[in-house]
Amino acid sequence: MSTSGFLLQSPSGNGVQRPCVDVAVLMRRERINNAWQPWRWSLADIVPHEPGFGAQPRLLLKDEKEERWLHPGFRVELFTDDAEGYYLNATTQQPCFWVMWRMEEEAALADEPVAVPQTVTLSYHDAGRWLDAQETVEQVPAPADVVQWLQAFVDAHHVLEAKRRQRPQSFQPLQDRFGNPARVSTGKTRGGSGHG
Repeated sequence: MSTSGFLLQSPSGNGVQRPCVDVAVLMRRERINNAWQPWRWSLADIVPHEPGFGAQPRLLLKDEKEERWLHPGFRVELFTDDAEGYYLNATTQQPCFWVMWRMEEEAALADEPVAVPQTVTLSYHDAGRWLDAQETVEQVPAPADVVQWLQAFVDAHHVLEAKRRQRPQSFQPLQDRFGNPARVSTGKTRGGSGHG
């Protein structure tokens, strides 16, 4: 058990295949001063998943200023082949959880469409791929014990690539703007056109 309440699991005989933590996502809908879009959705927080949350999203709070929705049951797993993505997160000034979420196409959870989290990660690479795909991605800071757990995984699985010595620019083959080998002539013609 951890101090923040997140149950940080390691592979063991209880069916856990890889390091993981179960979380729930809190989404917030807030009223904004905009004639065309009176409401805005955003990620509010990531909290430890608890069995009492159940499996279905539910409305926690609703008033004239905001709504808060709990989306339970997300498992964040650590994969050895993405150790660099975790390294890039763990070594930032503020390591974080990233959440990719989408609006419902048709209202299913409430009278109007709700923002629904799709997945949660601790990988910088995952977040970057989602952003490249034009998805909505937001982040919240990860608690210190989650960061320590992530750093321990990085220490065990991430190998820094040895930096290859860059060839000095003077030894690079010269090319013209079309990528063809460039010719360099040291013979100098005076007067430009050759006419006296």
